Amino acid sequence: MDSAPEGVDPNVPNVARMYDYYLDGKDNFAADRAAAEQILKTFPDTKAGARSNRAFLRRAVRHVVDAGVRQIVDLGAGLPTQGNTHEIAPEARVVYVDYDSVVCVHGRALLARKENVDFVQADVRDPDALLDKLGGLIDFDRPVAFLMLAILHFIPDDIAYGAVTKLREASAPGSHLVLSHAVDSTPDTTPQALEIYKRATAALNLRTKEGVLRFFDGYELAEPGLTYPNGWRPDDPDAPGNGINFGYVGVGRKL
Repeated sequence: MDSAPEGVDPNVPNVARMYDYYLDGKDNFAADRAAAEQILKTFPDTKAGARSNRAFLRRAVRHVVDAGVRQIVDLGAGLPTQGNTHEIAPEARVVYVDYDSVVCVHGRALLARKENVDFVQADVRDPDALLDKLGGLIDFDRPVAFLMLAILHFIPDDIAYGAVTKLREASAPGSHLVLSHAVDSTPDTTPQALEIYKRATAALNLRTKEGVLRFFDGYELAEPGLTYPNGWRPDDPDAPGNGINFGYVGVGRKL
């Protein structure tokens, strides 16, 4: 990315653009690449983790569509890349949501000619305002799937749990929650990563497995429950790396 839109500071690392860099995308600035490289020095498997998270997205979206859901809200969607939600589920109404202006500009440009797809600027940390914006796009009397991949570990407890609860309460029975969440897998080096993200647009809030499981209160977890990304219904159970844990993922259905 050569130039920044008005109002965007390219000198402040942005977590969405850092994630784009992990996926070998082109929509990032020098500050994003430098911060991402610092993370990679400490956590060299970060790129593999981002890719396994993306692969989980594809499998989870297919699952909710097979369950009959035809409305999907992709929260903290990030920059458009390969394997977008609307490409995985062309039969569904898809609304991408992000609070970052750069993400929204690029998303709307990519989706300008797509039917049944929208990209809105909103912040999951303000669920009331988010639900207001979704009101004209999503029918909350019908099941909806909320995708929250690699987003909740950037939100502190007092806001994160309340936001997920409000979204669940606003949705109809049969709605789904799909999430992935990083964990503190390397306690000796994690403080270095925390410091890097503190200087970016969002700080890390890592949680235990029990803390991640709490987000599914009011949902019935689909098999195999809360597990590592490559272990959630893998296309090839015997593929190398399926036992590596970059964090936890799960899919729940509202009762």
